[in-house]
Amino acid sequence: MVGATGGRDSGGVTAPSQSPADLGAHRAAEYLRLLDADRSDEAEALLAGLTDARELVFVGAGFTALARRTGRTLPTAMRAQASTRQVLLGQLRDASRRDPDGLRRWLREAGEEVRTVNRLAEAARLRLGDQAAVS
Repeated sequence: MVGATGGRDSGGVTAPSQSPADLGAHRAAEYLRLLDADRSDEAEALLAGLTDARELVFVGAGFTALARRTGRTLPTAMRAQASTRQVLLGQLRDASRRDPDGLRRWLREAGEEVRTVNRLAEAARLRLGDQAAVS
């Protein structure tokens, strides 16, 4: 049968819905892009628009993934320091678990950590060349 769709409607192309984790990672990346473009008011508005603790935590998970991925590329001592900062950020998150304003503070700190780790990784690459890259 030509044109059969197996019972699915193929009348239009739709984007697949994002999982909460994917949406959180997207929001984390957007927040960082806004900060990097010196658009801190818009970055703050992005965080202010998140009112549900679950949304806030998924954005934080996006920051954590970015920071840990880049942190693994750092030289040993820097990597250890970045890991310690991640533990402290986890404690801040846990202390703010039911407080959206506290979770936003955690997100601001987590976003700055991503930016710090990125700067450290770039400095290590410039100083050490290919030796700084650890898979």
